Amino acid sequence: MNAFSLHLLIPTPVHLKSSRAASPFFSRASSLSSLRFASPLILRAASSDDSQSVENQTLEVLEWRALCNQLAPFASTSMGLSATKNAEIPVGNSPEESRNLLDETAAALAAMEMMESQRLGLSEIQDLSDIVERAVAGQLLTVRELCSVRSTLMAATSVFQKLRKAAISDKRVSPLVGLVQGCDFKDTLQQKIGFCIDCNMSMILDRASEDLEIIRSERRRNMEKLDSLLKKISTQIFQAGGIDRPLITQRRSRMCVAIRATHKSLLPGGVVLSVSSSRATCYIEPKEAVELNNMEVRHANSEKAEEMAILSILTSEVSMAQKDILHLLDRILELDIAFARASHAKWMNGVYPNVTSEHTKTPGLGGDHKSLSVDIDSAQHPLLLGSVLGSPNDGMVFPVPIDIKVESRAKVVVISGPNTGGKTALLKTLGLISLMSKSGMYLPAKNCPRLPWFDFILADIGDPQSLEQSLSTFSGHISRIRQILDIASENSLVLLDEICSGTDPSEGVALATSILQYIKNRVNVAVVSTHYGDLSRLKDNEPQFQNAAMEFSMETLQPTFRVLWGSTGLSNALTVAKSIGFNTGILENAHKWTEKLNPEQDVERKGSLFQSLVEERNKLKLQASKTEAFHRDLMNLYHELEHESHDLEKRERALLKKETQKVQEDLNSAKSKMQKLVAEFKSQLEIAQADQYNSLILKTEEAVAEIIEACCPIDLDSIEEPYSDYSPQAGEKVLVTGLGDKLGTVVEEPGDDETVLVQHGKIRVRIKKKDIKPLPRSTSSQTSNRSLRSKRQVNMKDLGSVLQMQQSEPVRIQTSKNTLDLRGMRAEEAVHQLDMAISGRDSGSILFIIHGMGTGVIKELVLERLRKHTRVSRYEQANPMNYGCTVAYIK
Repeated sequence: MNAFSLHLLIPTPVHLKSSRAASPFFSRASSLSSLRFASPLILRAASSDDSQSVENQTLEVLEWRALCNQLAPFASTSMGLSATKNAEIPVGNSPEESRNLLDETAAALAAMEMMESQRLGLSEIQDLSDIVERAVAGQLLTVRELCSVRSTLMAATSVFQKLRKAAISDKRVSPLVGLVQGCDFKDTLQQKIGFCIDCNMSMILDRASEDLEIIRSERRRNMEKLDSLLKKISTQIFQAGGIDRPLITQRRSRMCVAIRATHKSLLPGGVVLSVSSSRATCYIEPKEAVELNNMEVRHANSEKAEEMAILSILTSEVSMAQKDILHLLDRILELDIAFARASHAKWMNGVYPNVTSEHTKTPGLGGDHKSLSVDIDSAQHPLLLGSVLGSPNDGMVFPVPIDIKVESRAKVVVISGPNTGGKTALLKTLGLISLMSKSGMYLPAKNCPRLPWFDFILADIGDPQSLEQSLSTFSGHISRIRQILDIASENSLVLLDEICSGTDPSEGVALATSILQYIKNRVNVAVVSTHYGDLSRLKDNEPQFQNAAMEFSMETLQPTFRVLWGSTGLSNALTVAKSIGFNTGILENAHKWTEKLNPEQDVERKGSLFQSLVEERNKLKLQASKTEAFHRDLMNLYHELEHESHDLEKRERALLKKETQKVQEDLNSAKSKMQKLVAEFKSQLEIAQADQYNSLILKTEEAVAEIIEACCPIDLDSIEEPYSDYSPQAGEKVLVTGLGDKLGTVVEEPGDDETVLVQHGKIRVRIKKKDIKPLPRSTSSQTSNRSLRSKRQVNMKDLGSVLQMQQSEPVRIQTSKNTLDLRGMRAEEAVHQLDMAISGRDSGSILFIIHGMGTGVIKELVLERLRKHTRVSRYEQANPMNYGCTVAYIK
């Protein structure tokens, strides 16, 4: 059987059949680089540089990257975090794909609702792209990297199993199962890595190959011989006065012994490997140990070579699994972003949008009702809303919600109104929520928003002037509009802010009218804002046009940021100028010029005002009917709650009965545990030796305390209050909180320094008065276990006589003879010193091992060695306050 023939015995996993085609939204490049997602604005095959520029500018003005960054805190994997920060989230290339993304978001919300307390485990999945790339390039993977591959594959398997289990209970979770259904989780690779490597210890196991097992076995036997030889020589040196204590250590990768420089003659023919800084101690390799050390070096080299061979084979396995691993990571990333979208929707209280692929007319609710292609209630700008939700300042004001209502037959919506009235914010909100619906995100709105699926979202918002390209404001706008018209299709959304502004008004109106006439039959929806009043008149003769106005309050002379659909707004420039204290004479002259330039405008304004009032009256009637329905639902809820309140007394009795039953069960459980503990104590007491009584009593005492604490914990807070001025008396039994509430006896009463001399077993220690508490409900000097039993009324008569022995039996006493200090030693040296100390101890004795805390390496090695050593019956922490010392009980 060769070095890795054992992998043939591992069964090959059954591959799941895929019920879902490969993801159309993104793919992984062949160079194993980061994921490339589809752009929200899908380019045609023959797109030009100008087209790309317009699309990038649209994403920039709509702040798409900032919106994607809102998802970043909700991502669980590093891949999801990178994708959201780089605005590379999946976006549907068709209405069906966008609806699939929305269904995945809804499924993630359902899964989150089902698994409120259970973690899905996505955060345990790592990005293995770099590791797989290194494996494919022929670079040897490390043990840690191979363990990362295994842990990621195991975590992905666990995620799939949890989702599949959730889908059985709730069919709404099924779309998420479809994401990873059919992925190869590389079960065989997981088993191979787990068979060869202990990922907890980050080491290759002996069973990885027969050769490695043989090499390590021979190396251990050789080290045992070398250790035995050096122990013998070191003991002889110690007996001859050549060293204060036997010391075996390692210098220059070779085992040696320590000896005083003045006694080097005790080791004739030895090789001096090193000397101490004071030159008083030499570290010599005895000539008898030279061949054994040479053998150790050969074994170490052979072991390293065999380990490299095993890592090479596992690296090759990872390289061959490249395609399946990267495909699995792609699906996990899509799953992570789906959950990020769900968490984002829950965070901003979003709603599921209805994405339509064509204008759908619905039956009217009244004679004047018209079907709408865009019907969104109370939409809020997601970035403005996010800044409020993410701010600790409670004084911040939420953005004003707006309704977006575009008639199904309308192609161009002309929005008029005052400056700073919210026209630009309306355009950005519509553009951004259109992108959100394409990418499967819920919308910050109410009810069930409906809007078309747009292939292009193209916007001319802001000032595009460029000094480098010699473009003025007007030239920049016209250049952008020309590019938009070249790209736009019949399924596009076009957003134009202040169309044809920045030039002569008469020419600007003429050009804007011509542009709107051109695009009315060439796009799905176009929304433009303007200060040109003449553009609002296009609706009179053209059914493809629709007007809207931003509301302006004449009482406060401030915009309300609400949209009046079907109305025409005024700029209110003269009114605003008057409100800020502009010169009255100038304003009166301006009014005269207005009347001369537009004498018929007053009649038109009165007609528009009347029409607006009629439409407002109809809206108020509709709102009144909605309010009445809401009031009816509220009253129904009130009556339901009133009915439920009558059952509170019945529920209280049922709850009391349930709690009583629970207390009885806990009491029976505690009684059973106590009986079992008494039986075990009697059986162990019969076979225990005299020097083991103390440890047996200590173990039983701790077990009793644990049972009592679990069943009826002491309320230490209630003890502190009535004894705030407590003063212990000599001979009184007390609880020492500094020693973990251990029982002690007061030797000396408190002095001027507020300290008390307390004896615990045979150890006396001076404790601050505040760290001492009286025994609860105790009036006589009893042991701590008896005090606790009297408080909880626990019957432990069978242990009474034995527990009283604790006062006469000595506790563990640490001396220089039974203490081993390993601090400052290297790992291998510490292990050798520990083995020598354990071998030199008598049966039934105790060894205190001081390993310190530090990085924890020595402590872990000590605990591992104690666990495996045949002479160690058990080990424990020295006391609750000392984590740097461990006590070992020698058989």
